[in-house]
Formats: sequence, structure tokens, C-alpha cells
Amino acid sequence: MVSATDLPKNKEEDAASRYHWRRNELALGWSARWSLTARILAVNIFVLLIFAGTFFYVAQYRDRLTGLQTGKYKAMVELITDNLENTPEAEWDRLIGKMGQQTGFRIRIFNSDGKRQFDSWDGQPPTYTIHDPKKDDWQHRLARTLDRINDIVVHASPLSYYQEPKDDRLQAWPEAVTARSQNEMAAQIRWAADRTPLISIATPIGKDGATLFATDNPRYITHKVRRQRFWAMIVLLVVTCVSVGLSLFLARTIVHPLKSLAKAAVRVRLGRAREVKVPRLPARRDEIGLLARSLSDMNTALQQRIDATEAFAADVTHELKNPLASLRSAVDSLEMIKDDHLRQQLIGVIRDDIQRLDRLITDISEASRVDAEMARSSFEVIDLGPLIQGVTKHCERRPDAADVRIAFARPQSGIAVVLGDGTRLTRVVENLIDNAISFSPPDGLVTITTTRDKDDVVIRVEDEGPGVPDDAKEEIFRRFHSVRPSQEAFGRHSGLGLAIAKATVEAHHGTIEVAKRSHGKAGASFIVHLPAAPIIYPTQNGKKA
Repeated sequence: MVSATDLPKNKEEDAASRYHWRRNELALGWSARWSLTARILAVNIFVLLIFAGTFFYVAQYRDRLTGLQTGKYKAMVELITDNLENTPEAEWDRLIGKMGQQTGFRIRIFNSDGKRQFDSWDGQPPTYTIHDPKKDDWQHRLARTLDRINDIVVHASPLSYYQEPKDDRLQAWPEAVTARSQNEMAAQIRWAADRTPLISIATPIGKDGATLFATDNPRYITHKVRRQRFWAMIVLLVVTCVSVGLSLFLARTIVHPLKSLAKAAVRVRLGRAREVKVPRLPARRDEIGLLARSLSDMNTALQQRIDATEAFAADVTHELKNPLASLRSAVDSLEMIKDDHLRQQLIGVIRDDIQRLDRLITDISEASRVDAEMARSSFEVIDLGPLIQGVTKHCERRPDAADVRIAFARPQSGIAVVLGDGTRLTRVVENLIDNAISFSPPDGLVTITTTRDKDDVVIRVEDEGPGVPDDAKEEIFRRFHSVRPSQEAFGRHSGLGLAIAKATVEAHHGTIEVAKRSHGKAGASFIVHLPAAPIIYPTQNGKKA
């Protein structure tokens, strides 16, 4: 049961609660229209997209490999240049062919006029072959397409395509022109026709203005990059399938139960609470299971409340019909009776019926308001000693208590302290004392005691009447329970007093029961247990007394 102290106590708190709810609801923004399944998938796919974005940086990996290979080629060209400079020029043709086969380069030497003087491929088989892309299969064409897309996305530096000039002169190669003009080594990277790198190195050689020009097509770089990208795509595909599968599983374990609970809630809202069986999901120990069981318990409580309300309405109708029927009969008979004595008797009956109706309506109104008012009540610290003493003095002055003695042993101050609604607790004590007085014999004694029992404050109201049979100990707390003492005038009590007392005590998180008096004495003993408030000791100079 939710404590009344946990609910908003005033309009300001309730308005603040609604404001925070609206602010949290609006915090979803544009995603508020998305289903929960879509949000789960979107979050996981977004993470995968971030991971997939790293594929576009294979261009950096390719550039790094190409840079390392270019540096390696420069060192090899320096060695070739040293060998040639230490070899008579007559032997360069043989030496260039041999070094071209060993290094995989195509080595050309241009003289000072820019004409090609030596070529390692003259009289030797080519050391590399540039593939014709038109002869490649679909897999290679797809790979080249992915290469282009990758370069476009990462804005890779564009490279020109390698093409053998019709007139193979030094002026056809910009890097060779640069090497001669600046008298230092120059390099350039181009795309071969099949989009593999072709690296060219140019460097001055000898003292007569000759230039060495070496080229190679390291296809392994492209193959290595594409292989890495292929396996990365395989990993991404597997991770995507697993992620989507887990997302759908997660959505299923969350969304489907929520939809079932939402449908059940809608059916309850449509007034079909008795038909609805809210799934409790006993196997689930997570928040969804907790929500399901909470909604199921709420639905059960709602059904009980509806049943209680319908039963209460039926009992009210029944209880109101009796005095109304008597009143109507008396009014109808009043016109036909001429005898003054009989007319006075009928008027007395009418007066009693009106009082009975007034008492019934008052008690019914109070009984119907107990739950709602207690839910809104603001509990405060109450010492039951002065409260019960005030109620006792009031009851002693009532005419119907003239032949009944009332004794109250007031407890020590600070012992019988509870958190509650003083007005409602006063009514509980009044109803219990009123019930004890009505069942007490002439000169009977009604005893009220208040004690502390561990964490509870215990109130006992005992009388010397006939007591309560064991089979009626629960029935007497039902609304409109009508078993009254024989000496009591008809209609004096509505049968709601003990029901109101029980509802009020339970709203204070307490219990009420009836038992026989101790030591075999005749009479009934009503026992109320209320949670005790922390004891606050008087202080002196900031210290406990």
C-alpha cells in the first residue's frame, strides 16, 4: 500500500509533478514517434555505421604502404646509381638488364638530350605486366568500383593514370624533368590501368647530364588493401547480423510484453476489468516482470474496489429503502388517521425515520470519503494520550452514556505518538467507544488503554457486554453489519462505524481486531495497532535531557 505521505499534499506539489512529467515526456523530442523496436535497432545500427565508417580509411593504409614502398625503391635506385657510376659506360647495357631482372624494375637512362639511351627491357623479358582491366572478371571490376567510392568519400588525392608515351623521351616524364633540373632524386605515383599503383623514381647519374628512370608496378599493395577490406566487410556483415538479431530479440523481450500489458490496460479502461487477466510473467525477474506483476496487482485491487463499490451501492440502496418505505407508509396513513393520539404516533415514526435517514446519509457519505480523503491527507505527529482523553470526556457527557462508566489510563507523554490524521483518528476512537457503550450493560465499565509494544502503539477498548462470537469477528467490520444489542432503539446505528474505523486504521498502515477479554471476563476487546512515530525526547541546551 502506498503511503499517503508519498503523494502530493497540495496543488503546488501536484502542479510541479505534472510539469516534470510533461518536461520528461517532451525530452524525447523528434524521436517520440518512434517505436521502441525502431529505437533499439537505430542505436545498434548507428554504432555499426560508425564502425563501418572506418573502412573508408583503408586509403590511408594504402598510402602508408605505398609510401613505404617508395622509400624502399629510392634506396634501391641509389644502389643502382652507385653501381653504374662505378662501372664503365660500355658495360651499362648488360648491367642495367641484369639489375632490372634482379630488382623487378624497368630501368631507363636518358642522355643529356633527353633521348632514351638504355632500357633494361631491351633484349630481356618484361619484369612486370600492366593488366588490361577489360579482361578482368566482375570481382575485380567490383573491387575497382569500391576503390573509387572509397577515394571519393575520404577525398583522397587524385592520381593520374600511367600511360607509355609514343615518343619515350625524358620530357614525357615530369619527375625525370624535375630530377634533372633540380639535380636530385624525384618520385611519382600513378595508377595503372587496372588501378594498381605504378611507382617511378628519377635521379641524375654521371657527369654528362644523364638521368636514370626506374618504374615498377607493386600490385601486392592493392591486393593487400583489398584483402583487408574484404575480411573487414565479412566481419561487419557477421557483426551486423548478430547485432540485428540481438536487437530484435531484445525488442521482442521488451516490446511484446509491453504491448500485451498495454492491451490489457486498454481493456480495463473500457470497463472490462473483470474479464481482463493481466499477464504476471512470473518467469521474468527484470523490470518488465516487475511492471507486469504490479499491473496485475493493480488490476486485482481495481476489481476488488469495483466489487466493493457495487456491493456498497447495493447495501446503500437496501438500507435506504427500509426507512423510506416506513416513512412513505406513515405519510400515506397520516392523511387517513383522524385520531390525534395515532397521528402523534405516526408523526413520531416519521421523525425517527427522518433522523435515521439523516444518520444513514451522513455515515454513508463519510464511509465513501474515507479512502479518497486518506490518500490526500498530510500526516503529522500526534500524541494519542491527549486525543483519547478529549474523546473520552466528550463521550461521558452524552445522554446515552449516563449509566455507563468510562475509564482511560492516560499514558506517559511521548509514548503513544503516531503519524496520522488527527481528525480521522478521533473518529476511530469515537466509533470504538460508541460501540462499547451501546453493548455495555447498565453500570457497565468501558476501559481504554494505550501502550507501546516495540514499534507499535496499541489501543484497547474493552466493554462488559456479551462479547463477539468467533464466527462474527470478521463480519462486524463489514459495512451495514446490523447485529445490535436488543435494548438499543431501532435505527440508532447505521452499521458503518466499525467499517469506517477499519478503513481508517488500515489507511494509517495499522490493523484492528476484536478478541475476548483476558482472564475469562465477559465482554469484547477491540485492539488497534498503529505504527509508532520516533520518540522525540525533550532537550536542554541542545542535548538530550
